Amino acid sequence: MVDQDIRPRDQAGTLRTMTQARQTAKRANGSATRVFSITSGKGGVGKTAVVANVAVLLAKMGKRVLILDADLGLANIDVVFGLAPSHNLNHFFAGDCDLRSILVKGPMGINILPAGSGVQRFTRLDSQQKMRLLEALDSMHNDFDFVLIDTEAGISENVTYFTTAAHEILVVTTPEPTAITDAYALMKLLSNQYHEKQFNLIVNFIKNEEEALDVYRKLTMVANRYLDISIDYMGSIPRDKQMIDAIRKQQVMVQLFPDSKTSAAFEALAGTMLQEPRNMEAKGSIQFFWKRLLDFGNKG
Repeated sequence: MVDQDIRPRDQAGTLRTMTQARQTAKRANGSATRVFSITSGKGGVGKTAVVANVAVLLAKMGKRVLILDADLGLANIDVVFGLAPSHNLNHFFAGDCDLRSILVKGPMGINILPAGSGVQRFTRLDSQQKMRLLEALDSMHNDFDFVLIDTEAGISENVTYFTTAAHEILVVTTPEPTAITDAYALMKLLSNQYHEKQFNLIVNFIKNEEEALDVYRKLTMVANRYLDISIDYMGSIPRDKQMIDAIRKQQVMVQLFPDSKTSAAFEALAGTMLQEPRNMEAKGSIQFFWKRLLDFGNKG
């Protein structure tokens, strides 16, 4: 059942019942676009590297991938790929161009919606801007198998908007105590104020797998005690000096060093993301590509 305390926080002002979503999920048979928000409580945890490497691997597996750079003030996904787009999401929100005209191609045919950098104006989107983005993305609902949203770090309104609009949330953290604390704070906010109950955890920059599992145990222990949420362990990425070389050369790790342990870890993560979701139910708020879900339901 839908939580009766859910308020109309979604910017489109539309709520769907869980019953409708269950029917839609059954009829879609896993064919709907899957939207992942890759987010973090703290900066510097390697979130963008996770997005870039996983995107390349998914595309290599034959999936149609879109990266949405949702760090609207300090964007860098284009830099990671060595791109120099002439337009970005700031131009879209300013009304200068439509969404399709700012799409740029990355490695393996990945589509990228780049954001601007050093512009504070769009670091807090208003409801009209959020609605425009939702509608523009929905117009592309047949174009992609996966949408990866690279959010900014922290708990800003933009982070909560993009994260709650995604179907699945991937929280990236590291073994550093501050990163673990901030990851918990992010999940706490999303749970208490936005009724998010399902999270996926990726532990980056690890020395060994036991270190990653220790982070997972710490977070689940405190979450079980104070929050009503579920955290699934999605995997870990080892610390690797070659990652610095890849960043400097503006290439992704899985292409520059495909035989490394880090690339193997990214491959495992991409494989996990390819698995069918446990559900594609609405979370009580409007989501990106909701029209496609309904379209598949109507065909059933």
